[in-house]
Amino acid sequence: MKNLVFLVILFIIYSCTPQEKTNNTSTHQEGFSFAFLTDIHLNSKDNGCFDGLNKAIETAKSNEVDFILTGGDNVDIDVLGKDSLTAHTLMKRYADTIANAGIDYYPTMGNHDRFWGVEKDNPLYNEGLFEHYIHKSYYSFDHKGWHFIILNTAQVCEDSYCVGEEQMTWLEKDIAKLDAKTPIIVSAHVPFLSLYYPALEGRYTDKDTFKNFKQVWDLFDGKNLKLVLQGHQHLYEEINVLGTQFITGGAVSAKWWGGAYHDTEEGFVKVSITGDDFDWEYIDYGWEVKK
Repeated sequence: MKNLVFLVILFIIYSCTPQEKTNNTSTHQEGFSFAFLTDIHLNSKDNGCFDGLNKAIETAKSNEVDFILTGGDNVDIDVLGKDSLTAHTLMKRYADTIANAGIDYYPTMGNHDRFWGVEKDNPLYNEGLFEHYIHKSYYSFDHKGWHFIILNTAQVCEDSYCVGEEQMTWLEKDIAKLDAKTPIIVSAHVPFLSLYYPALEGRYTDKDTFKNFKQVWDLFDGKNLKLVLQGHQHLYEEINVLGTQFITGGAVSAKWWGGAYHDTEEGFVKVSITGDDFDWEYIDYGWEVKK
């Protein structure tokens, strides 16, 4: 009987003492996936673009992703001049689409999401209209242990795309809060790196990458930058360099809702996370050009 009492006491002491976990499972070891939809190019033409976006969203949801992340050029308002009515109508319709998507939705701003039809001191000028209806043009969020940074690389410095000074200050502070092990994914519209012009025209140019990409990239030294997702080019490409994977997604709109663009079909990138690793696939969501 004494032995039984002794064993019971030992069991109670052991149960009440914090024990070391045997599997070291951290938050970011919970698997998940998300869809990266870029270059949607919603517009007021008779091309079924909103139907196309809805089909892409439903296809992403059927792939059981946790959320949708866009890569910019959501709505073509930069070409509207002073046509504020159309700009507001398109942005409101896009905002309603997001609100009714039935899935978390994180947009990135692109160069075509800028509005020039008001005076520069108007809060809706440039990224203002996008921010009014959709989201702040740069921000970050966390999901299951992974840190996501959404940049606005469609800002302009000395006639070139860039990440502006105010955004750089914000970015430095955001990165500084992270420990060295936190896995990071960045979304940017205008690319850090791209082989678009060498592939299509046989020449190198910085025309469609943002000017201070190296300065931004260097901010991640000592951090765990895993993946950079990019848009703008409408061509699907992969670049792996210095331990970072760069993926430029093919466009949801392909050739601006006119069919495949250099054999890149309308589609999106599905990224799947397992522990500290990830893989990806490009998904053709089956859109057919409206006749």
